Amino acid sequence: MTDLLSGAAEAIQLLLQRDPEVEGIVLRTLFVSGIATLLAMAVGVPLGYLLARARFAGRTFVLGLVNTGMGMPPVVAGLFVWLLLVRNGPLGSFELIYTIRAMAIAQFFIATPMVMGFTVASIQALPPQLPDLLRSLGASRVRTVWLLAREARLGLLAAVMAGFGAVISEVGASMMVGGNLRGQTRILTTAIVTETSRGQTERAIALGLILLVLAFLVNLFLTRSQQARAT
Repeated sequence: MTDLLSGAAEAIQLLLQRDPEVEGIVLRTLFVSGIATLLAMAVGVPLGYLLARARFAGRTFVLGLVNTGMGMPPVVAGLFVWLLLVRNGPLGSFELIYTIRAMAIAQFFIATPMVMGFTVASIQALPPQLPDLLRSLGASRVRTVWLLAREARLGLLAAVMAGFGAVISEVGASMMVGGNLRGQTRILTTAIVTETSRGQTERAIALGLILLVLAFLVNLFLTRSQQARAT
């Protein structure tokens, strides 16, 4: 309990003093996880919609892959991206390994199955005859998709929260492809691991509390949006 209180005091002190290193870590964390979540939404929502609406051979198999991906250990995603981006890998010539771009790519692979899975569930929860009804009322294909997305917006916002929550809290993939370089690729989760390994318990707790508060504020904003749309 003493360590926790000391860590909380140090977290407040770091924020009040606007520690440059901590500010950089926080901003880098938001940037990497934010970009990864946006990319996951851009890819996962359309694919999830198509998977929910389409009927084709092997659809159940694909759904099984998506559901498996939702529970995929982040370190596995990190290993996959590392193999792609390492110097002798197929994308090694782009020199992305040990950069924040590599971290965003790894987090994208973590978040996308989450977004797809929640999108599929949200669309399938709608009345199956709703698309045909909208088309019979004169809605174009694009308008129909837009109206369905509006009806499923609560689930889609849940997809955003699930995707963001999955990536902002992961550590294995980011450390594997980012290298945890001070001032370059160090984010909150990898900084916590580093400080703990150094025996800097109070600072590690302080960073952990900052991470929790940051995740809470982002999810509070998304939850307020979700609940406002529900009323």
